[in-house]
Amino acid sequence: MKTIRQRFEFFSIILFSLFLLFGCGGGSDATVGDADTQTGEVAISLTDAPGDFYCYAVDVTSVTLTKADGTEISVLPLATRIDFSQYTDMTEFLTIGTVPSGVYVAAALTLDYGNAGIQVEDDNGDTVPVDQIVDGDGNPVGELTMTVQLENRSHLAVVAGVPVHLLLDFNLEVTNQVSFDEGIPTLTVEPFLVADINRTGNKFHRVRGLLDDVSIDDGSFSVLLRPFYGSLSGNHHHFGIRSVDTGADTQFEVDGIQYTGEEGLAAMAQLNSLSPVVALGDLRFDPLRFEATQVYAGTSVPGGDMDVVEGNVISREDDLVTIKGATLYRAGSSVIFSDRLTVQLGDETIVTHQFSADTFDIDDISVGQRVVVFGQLTETDPEVLSLDADPGFVRMQITTVCGRLNAVNPSDPIAQLSVDLHAISHLPATTFDFTGTGSDPADDADPSDYQIDTSGMDLTSFNVDAPVKVRGFVQPFGQAPADFAAQTIIGIADVRALMRINWRLPAQTQFRAITAAGLVLDLSETGRFHHLVRNRFVADLTTYGQPINIFPQDNNTGTFVIRLKGAVQVYISFDEFRHALEGYVEDGAIAAKMGAVGTFDDATATLTADRIEICLK
Repeated sequence: MKTIRQRFEFFSIILFSLFLLFGCGGGSDATVGDADTQTGEVAISLTDAPGDFYCYAVDVTSVTLTKADGTEISVLPLATRIDFSQYTDMTEFLTIGTVPSGVYVAAALTLDYGNAGIQVEDDNGDTVPVDQIVDGDGNPVGELTMTVQLENRSHLAVVAGVPVHLLLDFNLEVTNQVSFDEGIPTLTVEPFLVADINRTGNKFHRVRGLLDDVSIDDGSFSVLLRPFYGSLSGNHHHFGIRSVDTGADTQFEVDGIQYTGEEGLAAMAQLNSLSPVVALGDLRFDPLRFEATQVYAGTSVPGGDMDVVEGNVISREDDLVTIKGATLYRAGSSVIFSDRLTVQLGDETIVTHQFSADTFDIDDISVGQRVVVFGQLTETDPEVLSLDADPGFVRMQITTVCGRLNAVNPSDPIAQLSVDLHAISHLPATTFDFTGTGSDPADDADPSDYQIDTSGMDLTSFNVDAPVKVRGFVQPFGQAPADFAAQTIIGIADVRALMRINWRLPAQTQFRAITAAGLVLDLSETGRFHHLVRNRFVADLTTYGQPINIFPQDNNTGTFVIRLKGAVQVYISFDEFRHALEGYVEDGAIAAKMGAVGTFDDATATLTADRIEICLK
C-alpha cells in the first residue's frame, strides 16, 4: 500500500506533465480562392492527453478561427458542456462549419469554469469534487481563452470543395495542476492549446448526434452533430452534418439488438428521424471521410427513456454490482458524475459485448469489467445511487489493465501471463474486491498474481519484470482462472513514455549539449520532477547513471514548443527548434521545466521524441 506521501508524489508527477500529444501536421497546399465569393468546410474535433481526472466538465463557449488578414470567424454556434476526461482515448467531432475561403493562422477555444464539474481522487482513494479553481497567479477562474498559432506548414487553408479537419487538443496535464491542502483540492489552470491539421492521431474517433438520413445503397448514413448529451430541441443543424461510411464488418447495436454490416444499416433505416446515434471509427483523408467500426443507435444510446451509467465494476455480490468512476446519464439527457453506484441485474437483463455478436448473459459480468448499463434509477440520493437493470441491458466494453509481468509461460493451457496488477482503467488495483471471481474462493483473482489468457499470441518479446498494458475483457464471474482474456498486449518498448523535468532556479546549466543530433540533459540541479512515466510506472531519471538524451525521430519532425514570457512558439522541424533554443540560451535564458513524449530506450537512456516542450525564464 502506498503511503499518503507516495500517493501525493505520484499524483503530482502525473499532473506536472508538460508535453504535447498532437503536433502541427502538414496542411493543404491548395490555392486559396477569392474569400469574398467562396467558402469551404472545416470539421473541428476535440481530444485530450491522458490524465488522472475522473471528470472534467466545463462549458465551451466559443471556438474562433483567425484569418491572415486578422478577420475572426466564430465556428461554434452554441455554447456546449464538454467532459474533457472522456477524450483521453478518443477524439470527438465538435462541429462542422462553412467558413470563407482563405488562410487561417490561429484558432482559439474559450472555456467557462463558472459551473465546472471537476472530480479527482484524494489520498484515500476517494473521488472528490474540486471547488477551488485558480489561475497561475492564484486568482479565481471564470472564462479562459486558449489560442494556438497555425503558422507555416501548419496553417489552415480553406478552399471550396476540399473539406479540412482541425484537431484541437486541450491537454489536461499541460493545462492543469492539482494540489491538496489538508485534503482539500485546488486546481490551478494555465491555458494551453495544441492544434493539428488533417491528422488523426492514434485514437479512435467518435461521431455523436441525431440520425439524419440512411442510404443503404451507398452503405452510409448521416448524423446531425450533437457533441454532448443535452436537450434535443431547437435547430438540429447547428453543429453541422457528418456522413458516416459503413462496411461489411461494421458492428451495429440498434435498440439493444446486434447486427453486422448491411443488416445493421437496414435496422437504422427503420428508426425515426432524429433518433440518437453514436459511431466509433477512423478518420480517412483524400477525400476526408469517416469510416465506422461500431455503431449504436436508438435506445442503445444514452439520452433516451432509460437511465444509463458507465464505469468499472469494482465488486459483485450475487446479482448486485457496484460501479466506480460512474458517469450517470439521466433519461431526459442530464448528466451526473458519481463516485459509486450500485446496479441490480436480473433475468431480464440483456447483455452484449463490444465488437462481438455472440450471446452473453449477466454471469459474464465480473469485477474489473468496464460496462455501460441501461435501466431505471431507483435511488436518487447522490450518496447511495442505485439503478435497476432488470429489465434493461448491459454492454461490456473493452477494458484496459496494466501491471508488471511476474511470469511468461506460453505453454500454460489456462493463463500465459501473470501480472502484478497496478490498475484497471486508471483505477488502482486496490479499488477492486475480487471476491467471487474464481470457480472457488481459492481461485479468486489475486491482483499480485493476475492471470491473463493471451489466446496463442506471440509472447517472445515480453520479459519478466517488464511493465505491460493489456486490452481485452474480464473473464465471466465465478469462472477464474484465467482472470482476463487479452485482445491486445502492449509491451514497455511500445508504450508512450512521458518525461518531465524541472530545475532549481537559478541552475548553472540544464543542457550538456544542444546539437543537430538532439539534447543531452544536465540533471545535477533538478527540482522535484525528474521522472519518466510509462503506463502507471514511474522511473527516476537521476538513477540511470548516465546522461539522459532526447533525440528527434529519424525524419527530424514533430511538435517542438518553446514558452518564454507568455509567448508560445511551435516548430515542426527539430532543427528550427534547436537553433531557436540555442539562441535563447546564449542570450541568457534558462530552462525552468520541460516535458517530452516518445519511446524510451532504457539501455541508452534515450527518449526518441516527437513532442518536446520547454519553458524558459
